[in-house]
Amino acid sequence: MSDMQDVLLVTGLSGAGKSTVLRTLEDMGWEVVDNLPLSLLERLLDAPLPPSDAGERRPLALGLGARTRDFDPERIVARIGGLAEARGLRLGTLFLDCAGTELERRYAETRRRHPLALDRPAHDGIARERELLRPLREFANRLLDTTDLSANALAQQVRVDFGAVTGADRPVLTITSFGFARGLPRGADLVFDMRFLRNPHWVPALKPGTGLDPDVAAYVAADPAYKPAVSRIEELIALLLPRYRAEGKSYVSVAIGCTGGRHRSVHVAERIAAFLCDAGFSPTVLHRDLKAAPQDSLEGSPAAGHIR
Repeated sequence: MSDMQDVLLVTGLSGAGKSTVLRTLEDMGWEVVDNLPLSLLERLLDAPLPPSDAGERRPLALGLGARTRDFDPERIVARIGGLAEARGLRLGTLFLDCAGTELERRYAETRRRHPLALDRPAHDGIARERELLRPLREFANRLLDTTDLSANALAQQVRVDFGAVTGADRPVLTITSFGFARGLPRGADLVFDMRFLRNPHWVPALKPGTGLDPDVAAYVAADPAYKPAVSRIEELIALLLPRYRAEGKSYVSVAIGCTGGRHRSVHVAERIAAFLCDAGFSPTVLHRDLKAAPQDSLEGSPAAGHIR
């Protein structure tokens, strides 16, 4: 793995979406600094890392624009290349462009004044800024036109383009087994009920065990409904995860429940996690009620055919 630090300069026309891009990158784990004078960049790169970074440099996004103190696009272009080489930076520049008519609409809608036309129509400031930023536009290796993008669509595009840098292109995935008798897990996004499967609790030889034991797992898997139902659940989760990623969801919690949370839900959670690992995901598996003492009163009445 390269030890070069990723640095992204985010610039472009005022109103084209720089704030949305920087917020999205920050949510994805980037270190974000907006409107930092270029003269302070080297001091920033030399500054000690915060304790939360555990000694590893996160990718850095720098917002530059007309509001940045001592902003000089030609000087930035002349200096930044040499700085990247001297510091061992993997440097990129994202320029956000937008049609003038759309920018005028946005300023009219928000009733904000253009930073380069505080006492004149926004049109004048847009034209002036477009000319001012020409060196940065020509220098940029990424150009994104936001004319037809909503804030949400722009954020999604940023996640697609830059998520792989931090591994944030996929949400953090947790698979939790639990017992309905002790309540639903907090914050569960998807909940699947395994109480339709036959219950090992009512089999004396299996009751003391858990879904992690091979004999318990085999008993659960032998239920005729097991294979078609669990396979469909796996397919559904695999279908939904990319959609959650596209919507920018950082965490996805899948809860698998049975009555007591010790047998059926535990085994199914392990199986689903293994399936997702094979599909390229990295789930964390939690068994909330695995150590709870088995209680007949929690399990209800045994179904017909169960041995007591």
